Amino acid sequence: MTKKRRVVVVTGMSGAGRSSALRILEDQGFEAIDNLPVSFLGRLVWSEQESADSVPLAVGVDIRTRDFHADAFVREIAPLRERADIELTVLFLDCDSAVLGRRFTETRRRHPLAGDRPVNDGIRVERAMLAPVLEAADLVIDTSQLALPDLRRRITDTFQADSIRRLVLTIVSFAFGKGLPREADLVFDVRFLRNPHYDENLRGGTGRDPAVAAYIAADEGFDAFFGNLVRLIDGLLPRYRDEGKSYLTIAVGCTGGRHRSVYVAERLARHLADRGQPALVQHRDLGQPSNDRIPI
Repeated sequence: MTKKRRVVVVTGMSGAGRSSALRILEDQGFEAIDNLPVSFLGRLVWSEQESADSVPLAVGVDIRTRDFHADAFVREIAPLRERADIELTVLFLDCDSAVLGRRFTETRRRHPLAGDRPVNDGIRVERAMLAPVLEAADLVIDTSQLALPDLRRRITDTFQADSIRRLVLTIVSFAFGKGLPREADLVFDVRFLRNPHYDENLRGGTGRDPAVAAYIAADEGFDAFFGNLVRLIDGLLPRYRDEGKSYLTIAVGCTGGRHRSVYVAERLARHLADRGQPALVQHRDLGQPSNDRIPI
């Protein structure tokens, strides 16, 4: 089988880290082209008649791109998905609107759609404008609580060379009080398990600690739940692969995002690794620094 050339189209909300993502891909060896007019996207890829050894291509497209229109973007990528010689991924960088507002305020930059109006108005307009693009995306990364090193790690792990033609699986633990992960395809609520937070000896730990893990695993309902969970996931993954899905994010939530969800996410990842399906594990709310922000 001829090796496919990887093509990643990087798009998303202004201020969500699109430029940073493009630079990270460039550092990985991608040929990076930013602000390519949408009407040139198809012609650029169709004109490539290079060997299988050609470098992967990353193309940045957003609302500032000349002649950008969401519907036109969706039309341009449709025929590219039918190409047998490329592996196309549309990567959408998303972020909570309140966080985006703070980023623009702190950097004193204008939102490209705000004009002389408040930045939040521009964010609202842009989110509505990009809805069809988000719907067409293969992979969504929510950078609301990601520091730049975390974003680099996520992109590097996702677009490593051997990830082509396999299902790239991500497991995210989170706290329900801080909202659902935007990129989640499947969400599981483990708040029914007994909570280590109410044990003073365990409260300060995390689901990675052996004592906390043993406490959660000893819940009388845990074995039945986890058995059902892995049977469900094991049954779904082949169907997702057959359907052609390249990226799947499983989110596991609890109250604080420190104990139960972390333990279940880690244990699920080990189960999948034992069956030859490696997974990226991200603990969204496990003490990530709040002052290390992604530059716009």
